[in-house]
Amino acid sequence: MTAPTTFDLSSEARNLQWLLNNLVEEVPGIQSVAVVSSDGLLLLSSDKAQVEQAREAREKNQNGPRGSAADLATIVSGIGSLTIGAAKLMDNGAVKHTMVAMDEGCLLVMSISDGSLLGVHGSADCDMSVVAYHLALFVGRAGHVLTPELRDELRKSLETETAGSTR
Repeated sequence: MTAPTTFDLSSEARNLQWLLNNLVEEVPGIQSVAVVSSDGLLLLSSDKAQVEQAREAREKNQNGPRGSAADLATIVSGIGSLTIGAAKLMDNGAVKHTMVAMDEGCLLVMSISDGSLLGVHGSADCDMSVVAYHLALFVGRAGHVLTPELRDELRKSLETETAGSTR
């Protein structure tokens, strides 16, 4: 994992990035984490270097790195949209979380606030109850902080990092 540059960010944005980094470092089995806005844009990631590699590959019309945060953000957005649509069709209220178990790993998506989502890619041997517990803590801490202003700041920060690294 590569530490992002945070010196230009507000204290709320730095704290949110710290919470995200801490989540990956402290919870065994978590491989990648992405926070996605309601419109599907990546806001925060645990692997900024791979996000940049994926963007560079897209510009060259190549496939990006598999499992990157950009890929995770796309998957989280799609799963979030699908489950929200299913919940509306079934008239069962809001979606709290979605889990996908695979042979070689797992994916857990949780709602944060205002349609924002937290997505985690875990290894096959991770304890999903422990992961879910820590994600719920993250959501509880991040939900009230992730205001429209902060989401805008995080988007602009990612755009600035990308523009600065392509020069």
